[in-house]
Amino acid sequence: MTLLPAVPAVNALVVGATQGIGLEFVKQLLQESRVTHLFATYRREQTAAELFTLADQHSQRLHCVAMDLTDEAQIATGIGKIQAWVPQLHLVVNCVGLLHSDQQQPEKALRQLNADNLLRYFQVNSIGPVLLAKHLMPALKHAEPSLFATISAKIGSIGDNRLGGWYGYRASKAALNMFLKTAAIEYSRRSPRTTIVMLHPGTTDTQLSQPFQRGVPPEKLFSTERTVSQLITVLSGVTPQDNGAFFSWDGSRLPW
Repeated sequence: MTLLPAVPAVNALVVGATQGIGLEFVKQLLQESRVTHLFATYRREQTAAELFTLADQHSQRLHCVAMDLTDEAQIATGIGKIQAWVPQLHLVVNCVGLLHSDQQQPEKALRQLNADNLLRYFQVNSIGPVLLAKHLMPALKHAEPSLFATISAKIGSIGDNRLGGWYGYRASKAALNMFLKTAAIEYSRRSPRTTIVMLHPGTTDTQLSQPFQRGVPPEKLFSTERTVSQLITVLSGVTPQDNGAFFSWDGSRLPW
């Protein structure tokens, strides 16, 4: 990994680290000796067993922080705890996202739209990440380079929407892209050493995608290990000129 090559000691944060892509980011970042302190957030202790086990094995480097991205007070408190440990962060990867749950599924038609479900999509996929950007600025604003990446989705591209459906998920990811593109412009003025990017990870074999994997060619269904390795490669090539950009897993730019 050559993320942030100018930074000899990296303090990193993975938001949404209990499973899937987020947990794999924790595992791969732990393999990088330059990552001095790695913070990882969880929402519920009941689903964080594997993360807690890793923290026990790497007690000097990996620190778990409770944070529900739909609760701004928890975001502020969590980042405050991190800054009490280290004043600066160099790398933040937000992996929190909602596609389906026991209570809701992606809508295929207008008749399936429900206001509460739509609001939930936006709370998790759009509003939470931009509030994270709000509260992260003091930790990312310093003399060394810093990078804030969030997992988006190609399906949030308005220009690429040719199939329709999945109203709430599409719209919330499009809103995420706009929120963070706008935040990137403000960061360029107030925290000019920070670069913000959005990432499409491709279809990854996780709980989020499992109900929708039918018909996905095997070569396009990525393991979490492959997905994170590819995304780290993309992030390793990001420059300040890419601030506010939307990248696919292969490094190509995606349309808005």
